[in-house]
Amino acid sequence: MIESLDLTRALAALPVPLPPGRPVTGEEGEGRRPLLWISDAPAPDGLWERLHRAHPETGLWPLLLAPLDGGPDFRPWLSGELYPDQASDLSHHDPAVLLRDWWDSITPDPEEDDADLVDALAPYVRTWPGLAPAAAVPDGAADREARGLAGFLQPGRNVRLGLVRADSGAEALVACGWSGPVNHENDIAKIAAVLAGWERRFGARVVEVGFDTLQLSVAVPPATLAEALPVAAEHTALCSDLVFQGTGTLTAYAEQLVGSHLWHFWWD
Repeated sequence: MIESLDLTRALAALPVPLPPGRPVTGEEGEGRRPLLWISDAPAPDGLWERLHRAHPETGLWPLLLAPLDGGPDFRPWLSGELYPDQASDLSHHDPAVLLRDWWDSITPDPEEDDADLVDALAPYVRTWPGLAPAAAVPDGAADREARGLAGFLQPGRNVRLGLVRADSGAEALVACGWSGPVNHENDIAKIAAVLAGWERRFGARVVEVGFDTLQLSVAVPPATLAEALPVAAEHTALCSDLVFQGTGTLTAYAEQLVGSHLWHFWWD
């Protein structure tokens, strides 16, 4: 992970001009140090891409930041609801172990006859399938998909530009103290460890972050239902509402993943 440097100095060295904006600090801990920079208004189209291209030199990962719908103060980004001190070390977590444990927590008790839950999680149910095989990600494909998704998501929406000192989008979530999945997991480093695994295996990139939502670009999505099913199991372990409050069955959700370069997550 990039060593923590003064955010103001990093911003001052940017080769790309920024619109008006401000540094944001968390509510508590670490001397209320700046966690990220956020624009004061929706950023000009194309700026995310330019900053993303500059990331290898600047160390500042760009994010599109969305607010809680109907919120008066652009939550959580301007309301102090960022908690970096509550995160553990991302490198200490194994995505395979995390996902298996989360999957076990949502599967039915063998002694209970819960036909609806069995149907929802078929074909795996009580048997965790393990991690989906890694895809062969062509050079440059992950960055191209990320820039394309940012260009698609940004125009005409109430999303601002954020910059976080981090090596990747997954690490940026830890660095800024995002707590969107708190009702599922209150240690964002565990969520980020899974995302980092997807960055490596599928060329996924964190593009947009909301109050409790994530939008990821995917360079190499599953091409068939057979490929999509174990990926869908990983998604459901991380965010079970995708099935339980969404498609209704794991298979129906897997069908949506076939060929899709956008992965969307939301937590109540």
